[in-house]
Amino acid sequence: MNSLTIRVVLADDHPVILEGVRHGLEKSRTISVIDAAKNSTALIATLDRLPCDVLVSDYVMPGGDYGDGLALFSLISQRYPNLKIVVLSMLESPAVVRSLLDMGIHCILSKADSVDHLTTAVHTAYSNGRYLSPRMVAIAASIKPGVRGSAAGSPLTKRELDVVRFFVSGMSVTEIAMLLHRSKKTISTQKTTAMVKLGIARDADLVRYGIESGLVPSTISPNNLTVVEGDKIAPQQFHRGILRI
Repeated sequence: MNSLTIRVVLADDHPVILEGVRHGLEKSRTISVIDAAKNSTALIATLDRLPCDVLVSDYVMPGGDYGDGLALFSLISQRYPNLKIVVLSMLESPAVVRSLLDMGIHCILSKADSVDHLTTAVHTAYSNGRYLSPRMVAIAASIKPGVRGSAAGSPLTKRELDVVRFFVSGMSVTEIAMLLHRSKKTISTQKTTAMVKLGIARDADLVRYGIESGLVPSTISPNNLTVVEGDKIAPQQFHRGILRI
């Protein structure tokens, strides 16, 4: 390992993606992939154990002790302040992209774009720069003040966005409260506040927003979801453990 080598840890719950990313990055003589993790539990253990310069991580990694998404990235930023983060995901939500940018994550790639963007993104993150892949450039450009779902003007907090994502994914308010270690009243308030910011009045419309914005897969139709107002989404053709972004 020479003095110019950037130490990289990968995080994704799909083994094929991990191998593809590793293969793409190891073509560079200045990048060394030192470890890979499939959930937040393994990721935090790796970061505690190994000095690392850049983390390349998916946005959604279910099953870990430390959650995923904005909550996980916030924890990582606080716990490892010198670590740079590159987010690589299929997310299509302008609100999520804006929230990532607002929290200081300026290198965001879409899995729909070429793997060739990875090396540039890692070097840019290491240098404290900004790099968005073409798909993410288009999504960021679509964010406009006053438009439902944009994070400009009245941005969702990290917690509000996570609550919306968990709810749209099929979790009840009670289940979200248990997962986030908050009271049911707190989660309900955060959900209501998020809906006001998004200009959404009904839970059914919140579900549609989640589908349209990419918080749940675009292959799922709003017509396949039964919404119990104020508490839970009951999917007819999928269940909570299957959803991915």
